[in-house]
Amino acid sequence: MKPRRTSGLRALTTARGGHSRASSNAILKACLLLLTLAVGGGAASADSGHDLWLRMKKSDREPKVTPAKTLEKSAVVKTAVKELKEYWHGGDITMETHCGKPACQDKRTESRDKGKALLNSDDGYSITRREDGTVGITASNDRGLLYGAYALLRMQQTGKELAAGEELSSHPSASLRILNHWDNPDGTIERGYSGHSIFWKPGSTADISIIKEYGRANASIGINATVLNNVNAKPAMLGKEKLRETQRIADALRPYGIRVFLAVNFASPKALGKLPTADPLDPAVRKWWQRKAEEIYRMIPDFGGFLVKANSEGEPGPMDYGRSHAEGANMLAKALKPFGGIVMWRAFVYSPQGGDRASQAYNEFVPLDGSFDDNVVLQIKNGPIDFQPREPVSPAFFGMKRTDIMPEFQITQEYTGESIHTCFLASMWREFLDVMKLNAVGFDAIAAVANIGDSRNWCGSDMAQANWYAFGRMAWDASLTPKAIAEEWLKQTYSTEKPFVEAVSRLLCLSHEATVRYMMPLGLHHIFAGGHHYGPEPWCDPEGWREDWKPKYYHRADTCGIGFNRTDGRDGSQNTLQYPDSLYYIYNKVETCPEQLLLWFHHVPWTHRMHSGETLWEALCHTYDQGVREAEAFSTVWKAMRHYVDAERHEAQQKLFDRQAKDAWWWRDACLLYFQQFSRQPLPLDCPKPRHSLTDLMSYKLVMDNYTTADIDKLP
Repeated sequence: MKPRRTSGLRALTTARGGHSRASSNAILKACLLLLTLAVGGGAASADSGHDLWLRMKKSDREPKVTPAKTLEKSAVVKTAVKELKEYWHGGDITMETHCGKPACQDKRTESRDKGKALLNSDDGYSITRREDGTVGITASNDRGLLYGAYALLRMQQTGKELAAGEELSSHPSASLRILNHWDNPDGTIERGYSGHSIFWKPGSTADISIIKEYGRANASIGINATVLNNVNAKPAMLGKEKLRETQRIADALRPYGIRVFLAVNFASPKALGKLPTADPLDPAVRKWWQRKAEEIYRMIPDFGGFLVKANSEGEPGPMDYGRSHAEGANMLAKALKPFGGIVMWRAFVYSPQGGDRASQAYNEFVPLDGSFDDNVVLQIKNGPIDFQPREPVSPAFFGMKRTDIMPEFQITQEYTGESIHTCFLASMWREFLDVMKLNAVGFDAIAAVANIGDSRNWCGSDMAQANWYAFGRMAWDASLTPKAIAEEWLKQTYSTEKPFVEAVSRLLCLSHEATVRYMMPLGLHHIFAGGHHYGPEPWCDPEGWREDWKPKYYHRADTCGIGFNRTDGRDGSQNTLQYPDSLYYIYNKVETCPEQLLLWFHHVPWTHRMHSGETLWEALCHTYDQGVREAEAFSTVWKAMRHYVDAERHEAQQKLFDRQAKDAWWWRDACLLYFQQFSRQPLPLDCPKPRHSLTDLMSYKLVMDNYTTADIDKLP
């Protein structure tokens, strides 16, 4: 056991992670009270949701927008000028960089070590409203001017304005703000719930008009880079055909300040170069990658670099040749460095022989800390397992002291109800960012797995768009609250009417906690259906599967209790020892562990007394019930919003809210009836009877792949 120290983080980790039942019920009552005000308003005409949050009214009078003469040839500045001329309703605008060039060497850039600046720029901006009503936008580079233009238009859309003489300055929290697309060359999207890829069209090419709309949407929220293909990469992505298409896409995105990256297969030299090996220390292999980098940069001079998933879930990597992750990453980094490219090397590694899966990234990479080249960035998932509805921060973040790191979030809702459930992930990301800040863990890049496809509304549902928007805004400004982001998004996407914004923003801010409650509360995790991950299957035990792919590996329910013992005790996995003292002393004991993570770190008796005085079994039952009530309330709240939303979007979303409420019952009944076999206790008297039988639920099989959304008409 570590020597004891005090911690200032306990209050945050105890309270963070959701409202109490009393407070969330109060929020729901407030939402329902607002429904009494939901009269009139007038629904808009039919709307497919394709316009996202960019529903700007064109200006009746085209303002004069004047960039400095030295910026007139910049494609990015031309985009900013075009947007302002079309949609700005205020006074004339001037635009200039601090040094009069498209890119300036500002103090922030100069203070960084060479090779660690990622995209080596500060995209920040300042907006000033002068006494005569004209507006000035200044920045360090042309991208900053574009982001300033979109910020000005966002203020206009949401009803904010600068007073005469007032200045607004904003600088991004991370230099690299990137979307990772899990799009395959055949057009499918792994864990995609919004149709097919907008980039890869077998037998055809991408629709450049859609690519430009995609670029515009990303630029409007500050995203400045994108990985065009799946981390489970095919060698063909580096072939001539795919590189030519990548070049077309890069050309279309460049005016929006977006650089493209590709995920690469580590064994590409064998598949494409016909080499007998992909050993990163083999001179022929190193030469192959150098020539490939030269080929790419001749086609795409501002190419960003490579994303690599290696020696994980069957993907090839340097360990196939007895080499380390650092040796593999550094080989690629050296090929890219002459052109300013970077390698984003994923830390998502685990094996069935590696012990507790939650500890494996730390165990694999911390011994390599300091051995990565300076243009390698280690991409670490926010939690130590795999984008669960709630996880503690991955301990790998705290162990890498001399290596550039970047968090990886997941916008696509692989584990939170696909594009069917409304689960506003800004609340989850806020928890993560708060813990990182309090433990002084910094980063200059941040990524998220996208939820974008060729469905008309981009994301499979209109509410799923909120998570794309939220990631961009939080990547730019890590201090933003979920409430502020929700209100911004709703005003731009639906309506600025106060009753609507207040009711639905509260719904959004409660939705993540509600999802955790009816799916995997109190620290439960990884108890979903096998394969496609939609719906509950805490009993899932397919023959031949690895143990760490099965729910029982994680919930460990028996007649004594439930939960995974990750403490430093005799029977624990020692995972808590990977955390800094500020978290170790909270997580390591049942008495101090936040109850929302209790079963993540501890195997707890069914009769354990919670802070409320309830037993663990009673608290588990009541928490599932609360999640169900909240999901049902969401449907009720949305139904009353029909006066503020066009019929097409309202009806489509209503079906999804109704299905979400049914799924909440499905999760609740499946988990409580299954775990009741171990607790051997009745449901509390104030809990409603199940709507399903355990026998029926265990015999139900949802047949679907990993590339499409569940059919809501075929669910229990």
